[in-house]
Amino acid sequence: MIVPEAIEKLRDIVGSKGLLEHSQQLMLYEYDGSIEKGRPECVVFPTSTEDVVAIVKIARDFNLPLVGRGAGTGLSGGTIPTEGGIMIAFARMNKILEIDLANECAVVQPGVVNIDITLAVQGDGYYYAPDPSSQRACTIGGNVAENSGGPHTLIYGVTTNHTLGVEAVLPDGAVIRTGGKEADPAGYDLTGLLTGSEGTMALITKVIVRLMRAPEKVKTLLAIYDSPEDAAATVGAMTARAVIPAAVEMLDGVMLRMVEEATHAGYPMDADAVLLIELEGPTEAVDEQAEQVDAVCKECRAREVRVARSDEERALLWKGRKNAFGAVGRVSPTYYVQDGVVPRTRVADTLRFIYEVSEKYGLTISNIFHAGDGNMHPIILFDPRKAGELDKTKKAGAEILEYCVNAGGSITGEHGVGMEKNDLMPIAFSQDSLDMMETLIKVFDPDRRLNPGKILPTGKGCLEVRPMTPRAREMVW
Repeated sequence: MIVPEAIEKLRDIVGSKGLLEHSQQLMLYEYDGSIEKGRPECVVFPTSTEDVVAIVKIARDFNLPLVGRGAGTGLSGGTIPTEGGIMIAFARMNKILEIDLANECAVVQPGVVNIDITLAVQGDGYYYAPDPSSQRACTIGGNVAENSGGPHTLIYGVTTNHTLGVEAVLPDGAVIRTGGKEADPAGYDLTGLLTGSEGTMALITKVIVRLMRAPEKVKTLLAIYDSPEDAAATVGAMTARAVIPAAVEMLDGVMLRMVEEATHAGYPMDADAVLLIELEGPTEAVDEQAEQVDAVCKECRAREVRVARSDEERALLWKGRKNAFGAVGRVSPTYYVQDGVVPRTRVADTLRFIYEVSEKYGLTISNIFHAGDGNMHPIILFDPRKAGELDKTKKAGAEILEYCVNAGGSITGEHGVGMEKNDLMPIAFSQDSLDMMETLIKVFDPDRRLNPGKILPTGKGCLEVRPMTPRAREMVW
């Protein structure tokens, strides 16, 4: 329970307009893009690293939990306060501090919106590659915390591949700087450790991000199928031909119809699946790859392969993909997004299993996912007002994730573990591995005051804590 003295000390740091404490205000910060809720006892808005240090020291002195928050677009409950305490919202730390094109990098504060980096440098022929579907809203601090991905993960990698260094505040108020602009900094890779740590080790206050030159040519294709399995099989067939597109996204029939009704992006309403395929690189290479992709898609029974004829048409196709979650909201009052990963050779059978789970529980499950790297995103539509439907939805999600692990994959590819999947961690990791993760967290945060109740299993959630799956046990070194 936060005491008035702590509130006053926080107000002295951020001012009266930089602190929220009334219940009507705090309601806006009790959720993110997941299905969980938890309310902080106050929200503070720092504007500098020095503010963050002062806030952290107050939390230390009063033994209060701390949760960092970016834009609140996360999909695993990563910014949900499980024990009240102080929420540090980084929305006002939103400056691009330096653009260094000579070294192909930029230094930004954590509240900078993902796409704003690209907008700041695209006139010079550069861009920031990681592109989560929420890139017009999500912020870099959250991207680093969750190691976010996006459609172009297939060729460019996830956030960790584009994070050169960070500045971070530890739970005792110490400030550390990891990595840097140089290609191979000395010492341990603490930047890699903190990227994806979900706010359980440190609070990120600055990030050095990698900038990339824009490709010479971009070509976007839409392959249309009468069978989701044929679309899924196409991914493995492309790999067998050594064709690696920049992005391969799949939408099944349920999803593409919801998207088309909402965005009019040009998806065929009578199809059962589409692949959105993007190629990037030198003009000659892109044109050659486009011919190969067309051939592979048709060999896998695509009934048609369309090529975007203009930048406007390409942008419209991607608008449909990146506004998909909003389109689902027009159809269902609530939905539950999962984030399992399987080897790309197992996409087709995993998709079949998802449809079996849909039938088993009597739930509509739509699918839109990064097919190129096997990152499945089944979206389970449900109505929480119906008795038992939320519990049924969580069980369906857990079965899908367990299947992903048994297929040689993981319970998350980019959304993070958070509080939605932490009690499923034992199906993927041995107890020794989980113990080591906890040891690492405690090196940074001995009292576990930073984002408590995340990543590691607590046994307090609605999901059953299960033992390691047989397949995962076989994969332990």
